This record gives sequence, C-alpha cells and structure tokens, in this order.
Amino acid sequence: MSSIGQPYVPFGDGDELPVVKDQLRRAIIAERDKRSPRERERSALDFAQVVGDLDEVRGATTVAAYASRANEPGMVPLLDRLAGRGARVLLPVLGTGLQRQWAWLTSTDELEQRAPGRPPEPPGPTMDAEVLAQADAVVVPALAVDTSGQRLGHGGGWYDRVLEHVRPGVVVLAVVWPEEIYDVDTHPLPVEAHDRKVDGVATPSGWRMLPV
Repeated sequence: MSSIGQPYVPFGDGDELPVVKDQLRRAIIAERDKRSPRERERSALDFAQVVGDLDEVRGATTVAAYASRANEPGMVPLLDRLAGRGARVLLPVLGTGLQRQWAWLTSTDELEQRAPGRPPEPPGPTMDAEVLAQADAVVVPALAVDTSGQRLGHGGGWYDRVLEHVRPGVVVLAVVWPEEIYDVDTHPLPVEAHDRKVDGVATPSGWRMLPV
C-alpha cells in the first residue's frame, strides 16, 4: 500500500473558502485513490463492526445511511448488518440536476449505479427529505472531519440542508479514514455559514464523539 498522507490547504481571512474547499477535496480524493481494493474490502468489515456496535445505531429502529462510492469507506457490510437485524434503512437517491431524495433499502443486491461517479442507489419509490425525521441515527459520508465536529463533504451543501430535518438529539455520525480526522487547533477545516457539524466520527479502528 502506498503511504497515505493528510493533505491540508492553509487559508485565512479574505480567502475564497469554496476554492479552498475544492483544493482540499481534490487532495484528499487523490490520497483515497491510493488504497487498494483489498484494503477497502477489509476495512468495510471493520467499519460495519465499529458503526454497527454503537449504542445509538444498535438501538435504532430507522437509520439514515448511504451507499458508498468506490474510493469511499465501504458501506455494504454495514447496510447488510443493519437490515439483517431488522432496522429500516434510508438511502439517498440522486435525481436530475440538484434534486435529492431518499428511498428505503430493500437489499444491497438491488443497489445500482445509474451513472458514472454516482453512488449506488436503491430502486425506490423515492421520498422527500422530510422522511429523515423518522431516523433514530444518521450516518453520513465525509471527506474530512475536524475535532470540533466540522465536516468537509463533496460540495453542494446537500447534506447540510437535509440534516435540518433530523430530530433534535439524534446522533449524526460521519465515516472517514483515520488520517481524515483533522486537529482543529492546527489544521481546522474551512467553514462556511451553511455548514452543519456532525456529532461523532468513525474510522475502521474506532469512533469518537465530538463537541458540537
């Protein structure tokens, strides 16, 4: 395996934060691409155990999660574990343009990548973001999280908007690789007004709650 680093883009007052974010996203994705398929497959099982064993997730009747892209931490074993114990699982469905909806997971065997670069999706029917109010736990993708709870996503602010529908007190957990947790005191992530913090972060080796 190639050595995996923690890229960083310094920024200050007056810098264009969307530009800084895009530069950091590209650098992190380049590091993610260094992982072998074998390592990703093995780590997916670890993620399933770490996230699935959390009290907030294990006790949830309904979990909002996501199906991962090729270079993201693998989610299929976790989705199978949740469905296998009887939890209802909500997954995002990407529509035309910026339209985003949700659908219930029926089986991971039915997940389908409908266009290059898009994550796999369940067949539907689809529902609007208000359905997230049913979730007892929420698992979200991230490219990085800092120790204050700030999350760097893929851009567009979609999760920042839909998380407004999550009930107060429901834990929102980001899933990242270990080096994608940044120390806010030395390497804070660029933050815009619309950015929504997460409550915790999970890696293949463990998890931690974050001050929000």
